[in-house]
Amino acid sequence: MSFNKHVYSVRFNQDQGCFASSMETGLRIYNVEPLVEKVHFDVELMGSVSQCEMLHRSNIIAIVAGGSRPKFPDNTLMIYDDSAKKFKLELTFSSSIRAVRLRRDKLVVVLTTEIHVFSFPSPTQRLFSLETRNNPRGFCEMSPLLSAEKQILIFPGHKMGSVQIVDLLSTEIGVSSAPIWIDAHRNDLGCLAINQQGTRIATASSKGTLIRVWDSTSKKLLVELRRGTDPATIYCMNFSCDSDFLCCSSDKGTVHIFAIKDTNLNKKMTFSNFKILGNYGTSQWALANFTVPPECACVCAFGPNRSVYAICVDGTFHKYVFNPDGNCNREAFDVFLDVCDDDDDDNFH
Repeated sequence: MSFNKHVYSVRFNQDQGCFASSMETGLRIYNVEPLVEKVHFDVELMGSVSQCEMLHRSNIIAIVAGGSRPKFPDNTLMIYDDSAKKFKLELTFSSSIRAVRLRRDKLVVVLTTEIHVFSFPSPTQRLFSLETRNNPRGFCEMSPLLSAEKQILIFPGHKMGSVQIVDLLSTEIGVSSAPIWIDAHRNDLGCLAINQQGTRIATASSKGTLIRVWDSTSKKLLVELRRGTDPATIYCMNFSCDSDFLCCSSDKGTVHIFAIKDTNLNKKMTFSNFKILGNYGTSQWALANFTVPPECACVCAFGPNRSVYAICVDGTFHKYVFNPDGNCNREAFDVFLDVCDDDDDDNFH
């Protein structure tokens, strides 16, 4: 969902050091620290773009058209090579593309009830396809590092609230490994995240009040976190690079930061005298939080030195720094749509 007529979606790359802004007027890619526009593709080249997936900081980007001036149908994935300055690959599917995920050896395309996994980049060959539960928001994540301990793909399982896990190392062309799943929530899933190492999975339900963190190997619940007591739509969750922390953003306009490694840092609310709160009193609440424009969709991620970024579809950029005692202070604010081109570098490598 977009709350801005110009920006349809924003998404970080795999190391969260860049982000892409998919727009009615084309596509822009930014470096996060410092905040600089690295490349700008206008509507004449790209058309209006609904989503973009970067491949780390390489010259390869994947786009799906959308908006009022699309150059391509929304069931077609276009792969653009910025070094060659042209589209190198086109893949068309039976229905609208809900999400795209890339890493250096795999391409994943998510439809409403199907997921297609391809080898990438050359040759681009379909490895296998999976039927899924109805998944209109395209929930799907893939561990990004080839050197990671675990190389897995996660997406909604067939049972309500479950997460299916596919081991990408044990798959062959036309055959996928036996399904493994976690019964994560009683309601439908509302958001998914995976850490860089592929060892931790975070899940939230469509209710948006609880976040659970799981061990991807043992499937054990590691910690249960409370975003709040009122239902909310969670837009994004991300682990820090060391997996010590997790952040999440929602339509409440607040970005929450939780401790995952040292959970004693999280706030504990004990209201034993207030029976109306039920189990809320024993939940782990956020270590810290900050607020972005209310009801504005945004993605969030961690930077160095306990910093957290929020990139909003209203075109604003927020950087906050938190410390272990829960203090959280704004360090930077900008309107990324107004940031000028970086004249020293014509690409985003």
